[in-house]
Amino acid sequence: MVEPLAERTRDLYADAEQRLLGIIARQLAADLEAPGWAVRKLAAVQQLRRASQAIVDELGRAVELEVFDVVADSYNRGHRAALAEVGALSDAARRLANEVTPNAQAVDRLAQETVDVVTSTHRSILRAVVDRFRAIVAEVTATPLLGTGTRRDATQDAMRRFADEGIRAFVDKAGRRWQLTSYAEMAVRTSVGRAATEAHMRTLATAGIELVIVSDAPRECPLCREWEGAVLSIGGPAGARTVEVEHAIEDGRMVPVRVAGTLDEARLAGLQHPNCRHSVSAYTPGITQTEQAESDPAGYEAGQRQREIERHIRKYRRREAAAVTPEAKRAAAGKVRQWQGAMRDHLAAHPDLRRLRHREQPGASNLPKPRTEATAEQVDAARVWSGDEQTPREMSDDQLAAAEGSGLLDDRARHRIEVEADRRDLEHLLARVRPAGTLADDLTQFSDGELARAFPHLDDADVLRVMAETDRRDLASRLPGVAPELVGLSDHDLAARARNADPANLALLAAEAARRDLLARLFPGGHLLGDLADVSDDELAWCMQYATADELARIAAEMDRRDEQPVALPEPADTGDAVEDLLANRNALADAMAPAPDPIGWGQYADDDALDDATAPPEQDAQEHDDEGPHITRRQARELYDEYVYTQYLKAEEDCRGELLNRKADADGISPITLFSGPARIAYARASDELKEWWSEHGRMTQAEFIEKATGQPQRWATGARFNEAKHQQRR
Repeated sequence: MVEPLAERTRDLYADAEQRLLGIIARQLAADLEAPGWAVRKLAAVQQLRRASQAIVDELGRAVELEVFDVVADSYNRGHRAALAEVGALSDAARRLANEVTPNAQAVDRLAQETVDVVTSTHRSILRAVVDRFRAIVAEVTATPLLGTGTRRDATQDAMRRFADEGIRAFVDKAGRRWQLTSYAEMAVRTSVGRAATEAHMRTLATAGIELVIVSDAPRECPLCREWEGAVLSIGGPAGARTVEVEHAIEDGRMVPVRVAGTLDEARLAGLQHPNCRHSVSAYTPGITQTEQAESDPAGYEAGQRQREIERHIRKYRRREAAAVTPEAKRAAAGKVRQWQGAMRDHLAAHPDLRRLRHREQPGASNLPKPRTEATAEQVDAARVWSGDEQTPREMSDDQLAAAEGSGLLDDRARHRIEVEADRRDLEHLLARVRPAGTLADDLTQFSDGELARAFPHLDDADVLRVMAETDRRDLASRLPGVAPELVGLSDHDLAARARNADPANLALLAAEAARRDLLARLFPGGHLLGDLADVSDDELAWCMQYATADELARIAAEMDRRDEQPVALPEPADTGDAVEDLLANRNALADAMAPAPDPIGWGQYADDDALDDATAPPEQDAQEHDDEGPHITRRQARELYDEYVYTQYLKAEEDCRGELLNRKADADGISPITLFSGPARIAYARASDELKEWWSEHGRMTQAEFIEKATGQPQRWATGARFNEAKHQQRR
């Protein structure tokens, strides 16, 4: 009933074997007469390996689907056969057996075991192909050197032997080396037989049937001959015995039944071996008639002779596929026709036998009939639909998504996927919220919904931290400059919005991200930093928005500590050079007030944006530092010149006791401070004699002269200004 199911798997391996032989033959035949043939062939090993690997990979995928299909089909056939046999039972018993759901897990395990057994040979296929290829190259290379034949003849002889042996990639525990096709067929045929028998016996046992009878098969083998027509028990003690059982349709009537042993006992003795034709069916006491089985040893020998002829036909077909020379191909084809003639004669002599042409075809002509293969999505959907509650856990996210999108699931199966998806989402969330079992320090990265979902799975201490985080979010949503709709989003959602946000919304998103960064840095683990010494005044003020009463007291104490620290101001420089003194005082004061901004920008300290613009030097005027200290740019020197002029004015007014203008300039209402800048001609025309005397001692510098001295860079108008100053001093 299930024997043909294994033939499709055998055909896959037969086709793969023929294709591998063809690849080797074509690779050996290429450039057979060219010099350096052996070197070229050994260099082509990697190419041969890749081609063979592709065939083996394709074979593995096809075999896995095929085995799962045929094992499930075999199990169902055994189940249906048992249901057909329980027709004589009561309606209740028959209904019970019919409602028994086939054990999908048992089928999957049996199929997976078979796949593992069969595909375990694949690891040896590539090695067998490559090793035999190398051996043939070495043999062919040596043969012409010994003068025993040509390279072409040697290659053909080696391939003929290889084709006769086949790809023997598996050695069993007894040391027997199996041909690839034979081993695959044996393993799968055994598996489908086990599946059908297990379903059959399980269904009969569910219906309360304990006895079965062995069929009388034609052309039985010696191992099974003694069990033909025997009654066996599904369970119970081993050994032959007579049992009293109730008649199937007459209540109270007991009938004796001779039991030859248990089903397991018969199997250990050889019954239902691979390729066995015998089956078992339900034995109904008082109804099932047992007859003496007829032995047919002659039919068995005739069947074995037919198998032998089939093996010869397959042998020469493999030789034909592996032929290197036209002569060898014609000779192999002739042998095929010769053995086909022998098959026709044998069948004519034994009319009860029928010709099985598929057993004569080892290659492409023995491919299974075209059928629609199940897609990966359909396979995944079938696993979810037929498996138990644990099946979705064994599947990947991609497989679950494929099953969901197949459109083949019912509500129950879809609910399984939803439950598993929720479980994985929660597991992933808890892994992020509690890495290594400890609540994350930064909770701002999680959304309100994520914290709420993780809340029932946290301990008391973690629950308090989550509650504190939600309180901070409620407070933040009421603060100015904070977008309430963004506070409860996770970092992932915030980043997703930022990808396609317009400039206005992008600014809000950036402000929210900055707020979270500050919280994570200043409130690690939900508590204010332990050491506030490195926190700026502005950041301390910002922390007050989220601090508790105790944390507010700590912030206030830190601010008081900073206010109580005096700033030691440097002594004013007094070198006699006004420019050098001004620059020295400026640098010393900047060092003392660090990290406050440069003194040039102090007047704009209240405006942070203006402060940034004022203190950030342009590229062309940026300060350069070297071993001698900071250098002054021309822009900075122009700003410092105003300070120099005012300082000179105050000092001159003090030294000259206010007598800075002559009578005419004083009458014209000229401002004295204007004399300390601008052209010397105008300044000396308006200055008093006391001021001119003071200039002779302390000097008077125009802006060009000051910039030249402060920056060390020559100025266009400085030379003229010094000439005019000297000329007016000489006139005085």
